[in-house]
Amino acid sequence: MSLNSHDSGSTPASDPAQAPDPRAWVAPLISTLLTLPMGLVALFVGGLTPMACDSCDGAAANRFDASFTTAWTVLWIGLVLALIVVAASWAVPHRIRHAARRVGLALTAPATVVVTFVAFMALVDWP
Repeated sequence: MSLNSHDSGSTPASDPAQAPDPRAWVAPLISTLLTLPMGLVALFVGGLTPMACDSCDGAAANRFDASFTTAWTVLWIGLVLALIVVAASWAVPHRIRHAARRVGLALTAPATVVVTFVAFMALVDWP
């Protein structure tokens, strides 16, 4: 018998966790289809927010402007973070053992948009 032979003469069974995942693209695709439109709507609503204080003057306008600047920054950072998470869900290796990580990242991306938008709305000092 040679050094490379096996007891049964067949090739050894490979680890099923290392097998390619044929449905690896599903979770990132759904996440992308949810996250991008939600992010665009959040950005659109955030961009229209300054019109809420068009008729404000004096102290109310100053409070609104100061809070809007902070909230706008938070919105942008959150949306960029959501895009990074979507990209990460696509970048996870397409193996079965990484399926939970891929789905977790795919679920985190739209949740990040929602949390960011809620934080934006809470940070603005509405007139």
